[in-house]
Amino acid sequence: MKLQRLWTDVLIACLALLICLHATPLRAAEEMTPLDKNMAKIAKDCAKEILEQFDLLLSSGQLNVAQLFDTFYVPIPDTDPQKFHTAYDNLATGIIRPILDKYLEKDPRLIYVIAVDKNGYLPTHNTRFSQPLTGDPDHDYKWNQSKRMYTNRMGLKASRNTDPELMQVKAFKGKRIITDMSVPIVVKNRHWGAIRIGYRDR
Repeated sequence: MKLQRLWTDVLIACLALLICLHATPLRAAEEMTPLDKNMAKIAKDCAKEILEQFDLLLSSGQLNVAQLFDTFYVPIPDTDPQKFHTAYDNLATGIIRPILDKYLEKDPRLIYVIAVDKNGYLPTHNTRFSQPLTGDPDHDYKWNQSKRMYTNRMGLKASRNTDPELMQVKAFKGKRIITDMSVPIVVKNRHWGAIRIGYRDR
């Protein structure tokens, strides 16, 4: 069942990308459903826990503020799509990813739970999408999504949003395909980025 759900999640995520040009965002005036409100709470709880870990990394001296806000993205050779290292991405893999994975298990309708900086940089993805590189472009594109820049319209809007929450919906023929809920992460009164969670209605 877990393998079946995994493939389903990947297929839905790929379909969302394919229909991106035909998708329409949810109008701000529309009210969130009970599901949306619950997902917003999950995103906020996750953001709070990530922020606590960032504060611990800073207070313990494992990172300084300049390193946490590092935007000098160093290209990782021989990666396509291009991947990048930052001053904190390796720490994120060991400390942040387990938190993201924990929240991913909160609801079977969740497809991803990620933390991105304000430029759309994703230092680490969920474990299911952080499999070892194989050299097969198609396989690696789907299964190793860490350390990439997600700078499409939805991605940048989510990562740069400073409102309490932002809901964006990819819809096709009036039906939701995927909903992206994002909440900001603010460290030391500076906007670092966001928690983004993607989910389906059922």
